[in-house]
Amino acid sequence: MLITAFLLGLLLYCIYRVVIRAFYTVKPNERAVITSFGRAERMGDQLVSDVLMNEEEQQRYRFPRLHVIGPGGPYFKWPWQEVHKVDVATQALDLTWDPTKRQTTIEAVTKDNLTTGVNGQIRFRISENNLYGYCFGVDDPMQHVMGYFIAVLRERIATFSDPKGKSLLTEGELQSEGGPAAADLSEGVSINDLRKNLPLLNDYMEQQCRTTGARYGIELDAALITQIDPPQEVDRALSAINSTRNQVAADISTARADAEQQITMSKRAVDIATNNAQAEVAPLKELADTLAQVKAGGGSEALRAYVRNMRIPLLGKARRIVLSTGNRA
Repeated sequence: MLITAFLLGLLLYCIYRVVIRAFYTVKPNERAVITSFGRAERMGDQLVSDVLMNEEEQQRYRFPRLHVIGPGGPYFKWPWQEVHKVDVATQALDLTWDPTKRQTTIEAVTKDNLTTGVNGQIRFRISENNLYGYCFGVDDPMQHVMGYFIAVLRERIATFSDPKGKSLLTEGELQSEGGPAAADLSEGVSINDLRKNLPLLNDYMEQQCRTTGARYGIELDAALITQIDPPQEVDRALSAINSTRNQVAADISTARADAEQQITMSKRAVDIATNNAQAEVAPLKELADTLAQVKAGGGSEALRAYVRNMRIPLLGKARRIVLSTGNRA
């Protein structure tokens, strides 16, 4: 009886291990790799490569490409084989995620030594081309990727400068006299620059994390940094700074508009005066040409006769006539 029960139990165990557990399926959002005695099935001598990595990184992250089992089934495996399934769907994770501690925000220091809190999310997916790096290359790949992302983010925040930092004044005004004061006026505050340029910061983070797929088997789909907040007392001071800067910008715009208006009015006044002068000079030039033609045609006598005839209407309008002694005759 004992031997029969032992053999029956052994048979049931073999059926369970060899027959029932020998078949498995892979869901549409999953990919699977098989290991035989702990060694993953590889695709020959092919290695995972990425042109974005430098030579030193390519030597460090030499991961083989594995034979990946796609969705479907049922598939068969031997008892000495083990199936490792990975969810390759796009997932989202908060920046504050850390399995070693609890935190509500990520602290970072700006270039003007201001400690700020950063919040947001990252979207990622498991790289099908580097399942070895995700499953076997790193002990906790997600923790590695988050640590790498946070380190790059803090470095970028510490050195970030607004590419439009001189937006209040033009380049010519900054190079004119009083340039240093103008430069100080147009120089931005780091927290304000970061808030205004969140898309640029997100794009930079995505570019810096393009090699995570070849390093850790996790591809960064998007970085969504949504909030950068300084301490409350600093935020109030920044609000006052922003109000002052906006007022300065408005005053500069108003002064510039007034100056342009005055210049336009001066140009119009000069044009009007020029036209009036030309209108007064034109009859005199015409009269000079007429007198020159009369003298050229009839000589001095004709010119005197012309002048005498032109005096008659004027003498008729005059109330008093003053003659010199030499002209009484």
